Amino acid sequence: MDCREGRSSLRTSRRALLLGGASFAAWAYLPKFARAADGRDPRLIVVILRGALDGLATVAPVGDPDYAGLHGAIALSREGPHAATMLDSYFALHPAMPEFARLYRDKHAAVIHAVATPYRDRSHFDGQDVLESGFAGPGRVQSGWLNRALQGLPRGERIASALAVGPTTPLVLRGQAPTVGWAPVTLPAADDDTAARLIDLYQHRDPALAGALSQGLRLEKTALADETMRPKPGTNGMRQVARGAAKLMAADDGPRIAALAFDGWDTHANEGGPVGRLATLLSGLDGALAEFESGLGDKWRDTAIVVATEFGRTARINGTEGTDHGTGTIALLAGGAIKGGRVIADWPGLKPASLFEGRDLAPTTDLRAVIKGVLSDHLGIGERVLAETVFPDSAAAKPMKGLIA
Repeated sequence: MDCREGRSSLRTSRRALLLGGASFAAWAYLPKFARAADGRDPRLIVVILRGALDGLATVAPVGDPDYAGLHGAIALSREGPHAATMLDSYFALHPAMPEFARLYRDKHAAVIHAVATPYRDRSHFDGQDVLESGFAGPGRVQSGWLNRALQGLPRGERIASALAVGPTTPLVLRGQAPTVGWAPVTLPAADDDTAARLIDLYQHRDPALAGALSQGLRLEKTALADETMRPKPGTNGMRQVARGAAKLMAADDGPRIAALAFDGWDTHANEGGPVGRLATLLSGLDGALAEFESGLGDKWRDTAIVVATEFGRTARINGTEGTDHGTGTIALLAGGAIKGGRVIADWPGLKPASLFEGRDLAPTTDLRAVIKGVLSDHLGIGERVLAETVFPDSAAAKPMKGLIA
């Protein structure tokens, strides 16, 4: 439950933290992460790319003889001044993602290609609902699969709550399990004296709210302690958000699970190839992953990041050198806990007869199987809970094994 919903008049990050933290006070004991004998302390970060990422432009199948003709002017190439980074003999990574390329070489990043949720239509709204709710169809629930995964963790000692990054909690993290919210804003926060008086007032009238406020203030103080984490004109928003979230999650008593969403991936026109609009977006995502790595410090080795989008884009570019709503796309995994250095794909090919509905990369891997694999092997959630509660009615999508080192 996220008490921030429906309180749009609350405008400062301090109040957002308070309202997110109120649910923490209402849930005194959280499930404990399954810990290995070596004391592993896993962290999971889910990044939602809203707008539908062009997977064929991000990790290009340059070895497929039909790729260049379909993607035309925006197709990536093995050669030239903006050559893509070869991941293997068949797939190449967009040149705007050198940090991901480095993680891939270090075997801390992987790509799942030709992946999709069960959704097969082309509405952003419905596609995002399916992606984040975890149900096979849109409009079913008001809770997300990550929140239900929190409730399905092995029971045990009290731990910190999950972190919702942004002005509102993403659907993927909404539900009964507690969340604490944080979003970088430029509005000035209340001074320490005002905060102390508020805590004293709430302590007498509502001790639970006082406790939530205290926790929110501690999180905010941690997040804004470093001047480089304060919003500045012209800075890259994705990197900045990741920097703040990483600092919070790096604390020994900080959140172990986080969700955030980046908007703007709907590239209908002027998508660009090695340079251009998509390249700028991918550079921001690449920088965000690097910020998580540096900000988490020694916690990085136990971290898994899942990057997913609601659906892909058409295999053939349109008349405005962009791509329209499609189906198959990619999911990205990163983190010290990832068994990386691999592009995992049951590749369907891009011949006209192989395209989904004659226009899209055909999906051959269920995104739910990818996420289940991470939740099972990284957090210790049982297969039955994953099939019945986290992703209801998904028994056929078995957890993908071997994603976690």
